[in-house]
Amino acid sequence: MKTIAVLTSGGDAPGMNAAIRAVVRTSIYKGLKVMGIKKGYNGLINGNIEEMNLSSVADIIHRGGTILRTARCEEFKTDEGLNKALNVIKVFGIDGVVVIGGDGSFQGAKKLSDAGVPTIGIPGTIDNDLAYTDYTIGFDTAVNTVLDAVSKIRDTSTSHGRAIILEVMGRDCGDIALYSGLAGGAESVIVPEEGFDIDVVCKKLIQGKNRGKLHHIIIVAEGVGKAYEFGNEIQEKTGIETRVTVLGHIQRGGSPTAFDRILASKMGSRAVELLLEGKSGRVIGVKGNELFDKEINEALKVEREFDRDMYDLTRILSI
Repeated sequence: MKTIAVLTSGGDAPGMNAAIRAVVRTSIYKGLKVMGIKKGYNGLINGNIEEMNLSSVADIIHRGGTILRTARCEEFKTDEGLNKALNVIKVFGIDGVVVIGGDGSFQGAKKLSDAGVPTIGIPGTIDNDLAYTDYTIGFDTAVNTVLDAVSKIRDTSTSHGRAIILEVMGRDCGDIALYSGLAGGAESVIVPEEGFDIDVVCKKLIQGKNRGKLHHIIIVAEGVGKAYEFGNEIQEKTGIETRVTVLGHIQRGGSPTAFDRILASKMGSRAVELLLEGKSGRVIGVKGNELFDKEINEALKVEREFDRDMYDLTRILSI
């Protein structure tokens, strides 16, 4: 193991730069050459690769996004695309690859590993939808971004006596909505993992209004349905003026929190160590604040368990 390469793939997440920095600096500390692959697997196929040094990752630990940039690559899913990537790896003398991304990125890492290229995956996605690990890089920052929006929206909601529906990211995983809803004191949290009754939501708003409550915050994960349709139905049933705010990609940006920076730094360094130990086809996770590594296929097979206790707590505390 003389040369390690690192790439980021799929959706960007705050903390990816901290992970890149850790991979690069740990590699150099261990006497390795390190290459940066631009634009994910697309860059790997097309040879968009450059050597990185200490200066390459200076002053990036606090920056959101990814300096290596990212892109989705359908071509890599084909045998032809994989063969192109393997040829590029050979040409650049790459002995091991660190992939930072979500489940799709991990599938690509598995393909490289199966083809004989030592590969380690680091979970980087704001959705926190990889069930094998407690947290993914970027999730904590995304939750805090939503919390900041909740604080601002509550001000205007109170001023006008309105109900506000805040749509957050999370197609299949409602963790952003759940965590930000509990921390932000939302009246209702609607997530894809749990069914909901719009009449119950409306009843809670009416009861709050009757006791003099001026603000009403409803957080909805995008995977549940159409926020604007919910808004129209709630206004019609309650008579409370209702507005919708879709946060969208603002949740992916911003300076990563201390938690994400530390988690990313630990995982990036550990990925290099695993490659030096001769391991491949594994991903890094965290359980109880302790890092561990797991075979990629086994990690992706882990079924996600929704935290119903936390969900119930949001209902209890929002009466």
